[in-house]
Amino acid sequence: MSLGRMLEESAHRYPNNAATIYDGKSLTYEALHSAVNALGNELRSLGIQKGDKVAIMLPNCPEFVISYFAVQKLGAVAVTVNILSTPYELRHLLGNSDTKCLITETPLAKKYDEIRDDIPLCKHIITTSGLDTASRFREIIEKGPFILEMPDIADDDPAVMIYTAGLTGRPLGAVLTHRNLRSQSNLVSDLYHTTGKDRSLAIIPLFHAFGAVVNMLGAIRIGAGIVLMDRFTMEAIVGAIEKDKVTYIAAVPRLFLGMVMYPDTDKYDVSSLDFCITGGSTMPPDFIPMFEDKFKCILREGYGLTEASPVCSVGMRDKVHKPGSIGTVIPGAEAQAVDSQGNEVPRGEIGELIIRGVNVMKGYYKNEEATAQVIRKGWLHTSDLARIDEDGYIFLTGRKKRMIITSGFNVYPREVEMVLELHPAVRACMVVGKSDFMRGETVKALIVRNPDIPVSEKELTRHCRTYLSSYKVPRAIEFVESIDMPSVS
Repeated sequence: MSLGRMLEESAHRYPNNAATIYDGKSLTYEALHSAVNALGNELRSLGIQKGDKVAIMLPNCPEFVISYFAVQKLGAVAVTVNILSTPYELRHLLGNSDTKCLITETPLAKKYDEIRDDIPLCKHIITTSGLDTASRFREIIEKGPFILEMPDIADDDPAVMIYTAGLTGRPLGAVLTHRNLRSQSNLVSDLYHTTGKDRSLAIIPLFHAFGAVVNMLGAIRIGAGIVLMDRFTMEAIVGAIEKDKVTYIAAVPRLFLGMVMYPDTDKYDVSSLDFCITGGSTMPPDFIPMFEDKFKCILREGYGLTEASPVCSVGMRDKVHKPGSIGTVIPGAEAQAVDSQGNEVPRGEIGELIIRGVNVMKGYYKNEEATAQVIRKGWLHTSDLARIDEDGYIFLTGRKKRMIITSGFNVYPREVEMVLELHPAVRACMVVGKSDFMRGETVKALIVRNPDIPVSEKELTRHCRTYLSSYKVPRAIEFVESIDMPSVS
């Protein structure tokens, strides 16, 4: 079953259920499906066909959900793009993906305008200013037609492409299929027993694989509601739990740590909250029982990566919780810890974590060499180090590759270093992770200056902001005399 057919079935079974709740207003499944069909017809009129790429650069809003499924019903490929992307980053993302149409917010369209001459394939842009404000997007979904004929879509056809940076410093497009994502869409209902009466809080971005699968696809599959938020404040979060009767949240540790420390929780009725899942970076184990005691619901850790659609393992509702563990491997997947020769190590010993199963991506777009480096004999090599105990519980112990995880976003140091090296005052540099309680890590740059060109920390920060999304920009810069670069496995 394709993702488009999945929405079609839910709209038929649960027409009057609230599909999205945003800013106090909701769309039923019937209304969502009609809007999806209308946008799909418009995209088809622009020449978008099966296999074509459509980029979606939107925050968590109803238009994201509508756009995502309109692309799926055409058999096209949704390229989900971080709204923080700079024009420099966007040029690569849209150009490399062969995107033919961009759907975005009106204020973000200026980024496209700066680079449109460099991306000749991307001839069309559809903008929105919110469903309550006049825009081309609103005009399209109001005019119809509201019936959309779907092409034949196979399980192995590409559905979504998400860019993730590698050691080379250039983002690679991970191609996820309908089979990959459909297999992930039933995880929440199967492992946590959710139903059409549940409501997820989508606070982490839907352009992120974790947010899209757990908070959006998991809800759509069973006719549940998606409470969409694009503002990260504790007051807004606990207020949404009370007002919209949120039953589960899947997010990064920073959010749950903030909820634990928020002093005004007692002013809100959060009794609807049933369970929470944290992932993206490590949750301090001592805070899990503190959270569970304060909110009277369970909190479990999970693990994944974009190339695995993304969930690989999770602490399951009906299994024993082991503090510090990322749970056991999900149904339909296998996990091993292996040595440098690819041989499985004994239980309890540390090795590289590798994953095999229906969740593993098709490959990197237009890059067979990079695909072959990470998928070997059917196993996805994660470059994360782990041990697996006798009960199958997985414990992460470190990383083989240079990578920083800040608030759930992966930052590959080489990408930041390449930008810093564009500045004439930088003779050499090295980017490292700096421990941070709330974010897990932040980005720090060590800089060897060119003695002939004076430069300040503020100037280098401004330089980075021109080229990089804000979460990649170093929060700390230290000038040093020399740098010893670490070896990378």
